Amino acid sequence: MVLEACCKINLGLRIVRKREDGYHELQTVMYHVRGLYDVVEVEAMQGEGVEFVGRGIVVDCPAEKNLCVRAARLMQERYGVGGVRITLDKRVPFGAGLGGGSSDATAVIVAINEIFELGLERSVLAELAAELGSDTPFFVYDEPQYCTSRGEVMEPATVDLHGLWLAVVKPQEGVSTAEAYSGVKPCVPNDDLRELLQDSVDRWQGSVLNDFEGHILAAHPRIAEIKQSLMDSGAVYASMSGSGSAVFGLFKARPELTFGDDEFVHIEYIN
Repeated sequence: MVLEACCKINLGLRIVRKREDGYHELQTVMYHVRGLYDVVEVEAMQGEGVEFVGRGIVVDCPAEKNLCVRAARLMQERYGVGGVRITLDKRVPFGAGLGGGSSDATAVIVAINEIFELGLERSVLAELAAELGSDTPFFVYDEPQYCTSRGEVMEPATVDLHGLWLAVVKPQEGVSTAEAYSGVKPCVPNDDLRELLQDSVDRWQGSVLNDFEGHILAAHPRIAEIKQSLMDSGAVYASMSGSGSAVFGLFKARPELTFGDDEFVHIEYIN
């Protein structure tokens, strides 16, 4: 079974408070990027093991720690399914705040559910995905989601970006999750992100904010330069996605962008 595991962007990201368990509570709306995806192939095989083959972008991670393998192991432990062979063609850059690894893991869970005819409901698939990461359950759903708690509590969000152009740019440097959270200052907002996103996209800049940007852009000037370049190129809204280092811009016409050869650029029309 072959699946296209698309990535996501965050439309606003508020860090509300730090919890006693060490995690942070947040508020964000996640939105699918349909044209940028990894290709995940899952096949049943004899035995009880997990074989993993990686292609495309090289991820500096042992196979056993790859989220795809961890997802397969989870399904084997929980439901006693047989061996699987996973082939991952990695196209979404990692360390970018785009959720590529999370999407891959969810694709494996969904594929195993189909291949072994487990008949699990979407809500159960989301619960399983949540055991692997905070944003992983998002990729079970087909529509934008308003995410709270650690990011794993979700409800459908009404956001319409159809007719706009999306550009995603990732510099060579990455941002670790530890770095992102170590510099953030939690704050309970006095407005509702969902209501802000009902306003015209032209009015989002300055109100639909990513709380990671303050210290990340200061520590990584190139990320700040990319964001400004997107605005200078005509973006009606630009923001870092998740904890970075990818930045995205929304445009009313296809943008003409020039970035370094070592920087990843993706442009798509949202239809």
